[in-house]
Amino acid sequence: MHGDFAENYRLLEPGAELPTCDARIAQLYGYWLSIRPPPELLPARHDMSPTDIPRLLPWLWLADVHRGRRFRYRLVGTVHVDAFGSNTAGHWYDEAHPHFQRSTAYPQFVAVAERGKVAFYRGPPAFLIHAPWKIIERLILPLARNGRDVDMLLGITVLDPRPVSPGGP
Repeated sequence: MHGDFAENYRLLEPGAELPTCDARIAQLYGYWLSIRPPPELLPARHDMSPTDIPRLLPWLWLADVHRGRRFRYRLVGTVHVDAFGSNTAGHWYDEAHPHFQRSTAYPQFVAVAERGKVAFYRGPPAFLIHAPWKIIERLILPLARNGRDVDMLLGITVLDPRPVSPGGP
């Protein structure tokens, strides 16, 4: 693993308690758990309603999963558009971020896509962003149209984390 990566990254079973994290991360996780079908299944994109979590939308992103190892931005929240300096919706991650596959973020995306786990990260941003923040928090959640095979990732990346909320529901 890369440097502090193992210390800053946690791969969790769906339903496990999050580490202490920003309230926005905990809120999205609680919402994801609330729309999750029986424990052995994963929620799908159609289970979500943006009107249920309007305050989180600026930090959210959705990514399509292609063959488990390639990802395309489907939706990018306004906080990220501002930080990146452009809207990357519709772009492949490895094209929008040329070093993505060598970054500490890539194995997290792959683990969620291939194993249906939940990934939590707190540490330096993996991508160049136009913002003063040196520490971010990111939660990546699996979505699966058929409840089993991950075809989309739901994520929230908080660029100004305030770790005050006990993790999870």
